[in-house]
Amino acid sequence: MKNYDVKDLKLAPLGKQRIDWAESQMDVLRGIRERFIKQKPLKGVRIAACLHVTTETAVLAKTLKAGGAQVTVVASNPLSTQDDTAASLVKHEGIPVFAIKGENRATYYKHLNAALDTKPQVTMDDGADLVSLLHGKRKAQAQYVYGSTEETTTGVIRLKAMEKGGALKFPAIAVNDSKTKHMFDNQYGTGQSTIDGIIRATNLLIAGRVVVIAGYGWCGRGVANRARGMGARVVVTEVDPMKALEATMDGFTVMPMEKAVVHADIIVTLTGNIHVIDKEHFLKMKDGAVVCNSGHFDVEINLEVLHKMAKTRKEVRPFTVEYTLRDGKRIRVLGEGRLINLASAEGHPASVMDMSFANQALAAEYIVEHHKTLEPKVYALPQEMDEEIARLKLLSMELTIDTLTKKQKEYLASWHIGT
Repeated sequence: MKNYDVKDLKLAPLGKQRIDWAESQMDVLRGIRERFIKQKPLKGVRIAACLHVTTETAVLAKTLKAGGAQVTVVASNPLSTQDDTAASLVKHEGIPVFAIKGENRATYYKHLNAALDTKPQVTMDDGADLVSLLHGKRKAQAQYVYGSTEETTTGVIRLKAMEKGGALKFPAIAVNDSKTKHMFDNQYGTGQSTIDGIIRATNLLIAGRVVVIAGYGWCGRGVANRARGMGARVVVTEVDPMKALEATMDGFTVMPMEKAVVHADIIVTLTGNIHVIDKEHFLKMKDGAVVCNSGHFDVEINLEVLHKMAKTRKEVRPFTVEYTLRDGKRIRVLGEGRLINLASAEGHPASVMDMSFANQALAAEYIVEHHKTLEPKVYALPQEMDEEIARLKLLSMELTIDTLTKKQKEYLASWHIGT
């Protein structure tokens, strides 16, 4: 039987070419791989990685394999797979992959189960779907899992809820909580790739448009700043008073969603919550409003209610569906309400994913080394690992920084020196 399920192995040569390009920009991960080749810290460990199957993920998978792991890769989102990348991993690297761009829900879960059929000792998640299965329909396997790593905010929220409720059965590393992940991947990666996805799907001019950003977390502030940099008039909506205040101090207009949608040309959701855009918002939107999501799951835009409200729907461009309401108003939804930066574009640039996946590689190593002493809780990677990734990234960019003198270190450690 085939131990993979990809669209077409004939796409592998193009995939390899694109993986090589990404790899050339991932200096930190390449450095970790060189150490992994020598030390084999993951020797014999079975790892199931449920991530967006992109060129950058391929570089991570190759690194884990170089460390001695038996790696299986599965998609964490039905629309994020790059089919040529998936084919190359199977054909050129001998890594089992279960991922096809556009797969339906049934196939998506069939692939998740195929990854768990390998009886992984470490799982990597982007949204905690593997962990959820291991605590649900496949909970008998949970006792054999050393631990899991989690890539994104949404997944970390799910894991912390499981820990709080006493349901978590093994330790998890919140990779997203590393500063070299969320401060760069979420802010600069999501900022650029979301705008890229919107432009590829619509070819709209951003300058002069009113762009509404739902959520001012690290992802939201990244998109807000990139949109402003391209000349948009940016409005932020929030439920957190601290973040709303911060957005105001950063120079953005802040208002409730029901007021913001009246003016919006483009609306982007990045909250990790359900039905941020709902019936009352669709009714108040202007004709031709563009709606998209850059949060992990496709629940932020209530497409079910929009289906019921619309008299017709048609695809007007790839990844752009136009809903016409009974009053003739048109609302354009991008990427089926899924991650627009991966649905219609290529996701984050490799150079920023370099740090995120360096965290993933080190997190896997940490779990293998420490799983016997870790409790079933959500952990962050040790700060020294985070700082080492930042140091290596600076080095790869040929940047140097100052170091404290002996006297400066003594001053910072002393409480005797006053005014």
